[in-house]
Amino acid sequence: MIRILLAVLATTFSLTACAEPAGGPETGAAPATLAAGASGAAKPAAGSPEARAVAAIAKLNPDVKVEHVSASPLPGFTQAIAAGQVIYVSNDGRYLVLAGTGGAVLDLERSRNLSEEAMGAMRVELLSKIPDSERVIFAPANPVHTVTVFTDVECGYCRRMHEEIDEYNAQGIAIEYLAFPRMGPGSENFENMVKVWCSGDRREALTRAKATGRVTGSAGCKNTVRQQYDIGQRAGLTGTPMILSEDGVQLGGYVPPAKLREALDQLAGG
Repeated sequence: MIRILLAVLATTFSLTACAEPAGGPETGAAPATLAAGASGAAKPAAGSPEARAVAAIAKLNPDVKVEHVSASPLPGFTQAIAAGQVIYVSNDGRYLVLAGTGGAVLDLERSRNLSEEAMGAMRVELLSKIPDSERVIFAPANPVHTVTVFTDVECGYCRRMHEEIDEYNAQGIAIEYLAFPRMGPGSENFENMVKVWCSGDRREALTRAKATGRVTGSAGCKNTVRQQYDIGQRAGLTGTPMILSEDGVQLGGYVPPAKLREALDQLAGG
């Protein structure tokens, strides 16, 4: 259904996460504020590929402001820019390609996210390798939705999300954390995540580490942190937190509790 694609597009534009390091400090993109309509020197001619591109983007989210639209270096596609995101739309208006980090390939005619269909089934298979006993779970008594969240104790957006854990639970959302120490194996960051997983009370240890930055205890226990880290990479993780639905659909980085519930309801509604 088109509302599923709309939810994915919304999280693509508002993705808020701590990036994996690439020789520099962590980065995060604040949620974009989008306005309706298209801007530019001239309005695209009716029936032109440019007009179909603007219409395709508006079909997904009428609040997205198209800053620029032009011919594309890709044959058969028109190029548009909205909120700093490069978007390619097929000249017949059927396919929409979100370029860059968090990108997707959408079939608007059949209301399908082709990228997520390809990744979702694989993610579900990968996540099935991590039993509940190796997850750090914060859940209400009768959850309506369950999400898997790859997290890091040193990520600012991960800390912000955890500060609102009670509100996620109040929204009927169970949060199942997996470890993704962004600095990688051999780092102090990685060792700290192992210490959390080696704790006798992982929930308390994770909460304390995110709230205070203090991690105590041993990192010498048998654990699955490296396995979780590897699975995160294979699942297409580009930053933490990474939120995945039960069907393996990526829902963004930090998403406020009410917005996450809304997106999950849309997915469940088909």
